[in-house]
Amino acid sequence: MEDKTKYFVLKQKAVPEVLLKVVEAKRLIDSGRAVSVQEAADTVGISRSSFYKYKDDIFPFHDNSKGRTITFVVQLNDEPGLLSEVLRIVADYHANILTIHQSIPVNGVASLTLSVEVLNDTGDISQMVETIEQRPGIHYLKILARE
Repeated sequence: MEDKTKYFVLKQKAVPEVLLKVVEAKRLIDSGRAVSVQEAADTVGISRSSFYKYKDDIFPFHDNSKGRTITFVVQLNDEPGLLSEVLRIVADYHANILTIHQSIPVNGVASLTLSVEVLNDTGDISQMVETIEQRPGIHYLKILARE
């Protein structure tokens, strides 16, 4: 039987605390604020075995996204300039837009499917998504795929 690796994109609130602490411990080690795994694990309040068990399986979304395509769907109000604002945010983060598809608005709300390529100089994708979500007129944003 072939064991295929599957990936999931979760919001931070859905991730168990131990996994978030592993990410924090890795950040402490990478930044030099902790000189050993033991020190980082003690600082964040997990065991070394928990760190080693999960260290290769969790990472912030933006850390491993470079050179990939991310597709997401956005439900937005049918307002002049709102699509332009979303595209400007993508441009501000230096992501390359590959495809755009906007449905005909129904009851004043349109669905936008957007595929972007994450380049070497692209900013933090999770921050880009959050920035889009916070715009007035945006109802919903969901990441559909990451390739």
